[in-house]
Amino acid sequence: MQKIFNLFDFSQKVNYKTEVLAGLTVALALIPEAVAFALIAELSPLTGLYAAFVMGLITAILGGRPGMISGATGAVAVVIVALSISHGPEYVFATVVLAGLIQILAGVLKLGKLIRLVPHSVIFGFVNGLAIIIFTSQLDQFKVRNDNGVLEWMTGAPLYTYLGLVITAILIIWLLPKLTKVIPSSLVAILTVFGLVIGFGIDTRTVGDIASISGGFPPFHIPMVPFNLDTFMLILPYAGIMAGVGLIESLLTLNIVDEITETRGSGNKECVAQGTANMLSGFFSGMGGCAMLGQSLINVSSGARARLSGIVAAIMLLVFIMFGANIIEQLPMAALTGVMIMVAVGTFEWASLKTFRRMPKSDVLVMVLVTLVTIILHNLALAVLVGVIISALVFAWDNAKRIRARKRIDEEGIKHYEIYGPLFFGSVQAFNDKFDVLKDPEEVIIDFSESRVVDMSGIEALNKLTERYHKQGKKLHLRHLSEDCRSLLSNADAIIEVNILEDPTYKVAVDKA
Repeated sequence: MQKIFNLFDFSQKVNYKTEVLAGLTVALALIPEAVAFALIAELSPLTGLYAAFVMGLITAILGGRPGMISGATGAVAVVIVALSISHGPEYVFATVVLAGLIQILAGVLKLGKLIRLVPHSVIFGFVNGLAIIIFTSQLDQFKVRNDNGVLEWMTGAPLYTYLGLVITAILIIWLLPKLTKVIPSSLVAILTVFGLVIGFGIDTRTVGDIASISGGFPPFHIPMVPFNLDTFMLILPYAGIMAGVGLIESLLTLNIVDEITETRGSGNKECVAQGTANMLSGFFSGMGGCAMLGQSLINVSSGARARLSGIVAAIMLLVFIMFGANIIEQLPMAALTGVMIMVAVGTFEWASLKTFRRMPKSDVLVMVLVTLVTIILHNLALAVLVGVIISALVFAWDNAKRIRARKRIDEEGIKHYEIYGPLFFGSVQAFNDKFDVLKDPEEVIIDFSESRVVDMSGIEALNKLTERYHKQGKKLHLRHLSEDCRSLLSNADAIIEVNILEDPTYKVAVDKA
């Protein structure tokens, strides 16, 4: 048995008791979420549960982040709901398989490292927005359908009963870790509330009131869709968006768990694992998914640090589906609501509120904007993309203002321009304004030892500058340009001085399309 654990990359110091209990807690928390996300996607509840099982098992074994939990998610459900309504579940399964292939390709091409381009302000906004979504989604549990099928808030005894059970779960999760961490507080909260409901015969909503979770082993089948170009072009946009959403959410979750556990996961390995899991999910009647920040935090906060907890969670979920549905369907939703509210509280980056006055205004703007986009659109990938684009534009603007030139005329009457800061599309105008071509002496030297030509806009600016000096019959020297810069300069009127020992060796970003 130990050899099998080692095969799955388990540490020799794994606390098996903690891992198993954490996995059991996660399995219980996965059920209502998987069912809810399947219903959002207009699919059967078992489609979400099968996805949670396959995604959880495969990523736990192959993933780049031990302790991280994957399953059916709301972000994926939102992407595929239109396809599900218009073409049915078989097309969804085919889309999930194709999305998995795209994610595997991203991992093979080592695109996981691109997550490093996501600024911390974007991560703060993403996490805070997700925490608010998790919290507000729990408010729906305080609503019931009236005789017309419309949701309305609970009132009277049902409200007080449900609220009391939720508060009981919250207090246990908050207070128990102060006394002992031997057993995950979330699991104790669920079992305690379950015991109260059964013992006192309390009438309250249960998991079974949402949908039945009874089923068998996920059936294997190849998606029943026409294998032709029309089908491929139909599902490709959905698969591409699903793959992107899944990888962004998974890699951000990986980074957050890395920070909590003070360890380092592998982004590229996680891409391959997510892709493999989605492919198998599509073949085993699942709706696909990605990493789940809420469940990952439940797992990590319960003390899990290895792959065993994720494997236990997936297997126990399948056991519940196949053999324990009657018992699990009696679980009070109030207990799970309390758990998820505490997950939301723990997910929110409260420290980000304290840094408002110390953070640059641009970072505060990005963080708030990402949070709002996440909350309003429930589209995590779009929120992150918006944040990255705005951060990149702010960075470009700030660097555009940093270019400057120190000017001096030596004893021979030659004017020197010593350039500081990057020369790129954003700083070209400020760079050109530094030079007085008409009033400059007959010989000018521009020194780039403290500068860097970043892109083709910078190269073109140099070409135009040399042309301006040439028209005035003046001699221009360019010093300390990289070999790449020298080869790209098309205007030969400037004298490019080469110093092998001092010239930089960086490359210029060019569009070779």
